[in-house]
Amino acid sequence: MPIRLLLFGLGAVLSLVTVVIAQEERGFSTALTTSHGLTALLSAGWSLLIGALFLGRRHSGRRTGLLLLLPAYAWFLQEWDNPGAASSVVFSLGLALNAACPAAVGHLALAYPSGRLRSWPARMLAAGGYAITVGIQGVGTAAYFSPQAQGCSDCPHNWWEVADASARAQSIAALGVEAATAWLLALIIFLTCRLLTSSSAARRSTSLPMLCALGYLTAVTVSYVRSLDRGFLGSDARDGQLWQAQAGALCLLAAALIAEVIRAQLRQRELTRLVIDLGGKAPPSGLRDAIAERLGDPDLQIAYPVGDQHVDAAGSPVALPPPNGRAATVLRRGESHIATLIHRSGLLDSPSASDDLLSGARMALDHERLHAESLAQLAALRASGARIVTAGDEERRRLERDLHDGAQQRLVGLALGLRLLQMRARTSAPQLDLAEAELERAVSELRRLARGLHPVLLKEAGLAVALEALGETRDLRIDDVPRVRYSDVLESTVYLLVARMSKNRSTRVSVDSRDGQLIACVTVTGGMPDLADLADRITTLEGVLVSRTEHGDTRVTARLPLRCTGQIAVADS
Repeated sequence: MPIRLLLFGLGAVLSLVTVVIAQEERGFSTALTTSHGLTALLSAGWSLLIGALFLGRRHSGRRTGLLLLLPAYAWFLQEWDNPGAASSVVFSLGLALNAACPAAVGHLALAYPSGRLRSWPARMLAAGGYAITVGIQGVGTAAYFSPQAQGCSDCPHNWWEVADASARAQSIAALGVEAATAWLLALIIFLTCRLLTSSSAARRSTSLPMLCALGYLTAVTVSYVRSLDRGFLGSDARDGQLWQAQAGALCLLAAALIAEVIRAQLRQRELTRLVIDLGGKAPPSGLRDAIAERLGDPDLQIAYPVGDQHVDAAGSPVALPPPNGRAATVLRRGESHIATLIHRSGLLDSPSASDDLLSGARMALDHERLHAESLAQLAALRASGARIVTAGDEERRRLERDLHDGAQQRLVGLALGLRLLQMRARTSAPQLDLAEAELERAVSELRRLARGLHPVLLKEAGLAVALEALGETRDLRIDDVPRVRYSDVLESTVYLLVARMSKNRSTRVSVDSRDGQLIACVTVTGGMPDLADLADRITTLEGVLVSRTEHGDTRVTARLPLRCTGQIAVADS
């Protein structure tokens, strides 16, 4: 059996015991000496019990539901200091807790809606309320109160009694009334200021229960102010009216809390319907749009934790903490971080709002989070491949430089040395002529090898100039190539494609940039060479390589995004 049902049953038992005690000595019962008092007693107590049971059904309301049981119990226990109580234990509990209900309601109001006391002023006020109502007014006064010495021979034994000192008991009771009055005024001021300074979203979700709690506390305060002169809580007709007002306020408090639970359930169902309506046909931003519409924030963002960063539904990084004064609310289920909502400040200040949102859209958020993780991993894989391609180009440039500045220069120097020896020789030296010719062929081959690794002009002058230089040694017709600079990895990719296809073939090439893409079209006469490695390179750069053959000509088109691996593709001309 759930613990909340056991606690509800305990409250039901307390209510029955209270009615029995009140019936035994009607003259000492506030409920039975007030018009319709028994109805007010049971209505207020049972409203609080039902409200606690109702709140306990929801995960986000369990703490508040438990706190709501405290004023329910205390409301019934205020009747237990009746001499009609057959048990000394019951009578002693009544003496200690007869004034505890305001402290319990204050604790509930201070902890609402999360059920936790989140600030030190709230903790001090809650502790002070119990110390005054239970410590001073209850146990402190009872410690010097002897019912038998006061002429009540049939009264149960007071377990708190340490001495019979009626004057001291009256002094402590008067002190308790004064302290409780000051505490109540401080509590009302604190709760009012907190309500007025909270965000509009928090006020919408908490104002009704808080106003009911403030109404109850105000009625109690008026009763205490009227008791300052006499030094103890009275029981005249006006006090009876104030007690009935307290009972009505407690009924309204329970009704307001139940209404807030029902409203939260309706919000959750509405959001759930939106998520279900999206189904599997929603675009990546479909869930975001549904939640943004539900919360009334068109700029809302959903960020999912992936590794040490956050990404949106498309796998793009999201900056946290958010800029421009926007707020971030973390949605958790247990220890699991489901998502982070970035929204306008104050939108989800109420903990129940984020709990309702998570309950209604948890499965959709989990599904989209997994999808975002896969997209982010795919993006990371592509970025890694692009870095490998870039590193390969850098290594080819380094090898070209080493060949040009190292081995080639040494061979050129050796050729010059042989030529000087040949000039100084007095007779013909065929061996020197042969060595010089071999060196020139070696230098020529080395230059061709270096240009094949990475042409110097491509880095220094750009794609257009490098293709024109390539056309001087091949049957290459350049229709159109813009004289602008692109990123190194894009220029080298297009150059390698043209160089591969124009080898021993009549070739036409055109290059253009539009719609965020660099488009290179290469047409050759005859069959298409093996481009498997270049196709892999282009795919790694998130591009596409397609080919078509008709009338003996093969047309290859490469489409590369102008932004890849974070590089800006188009630079100054």
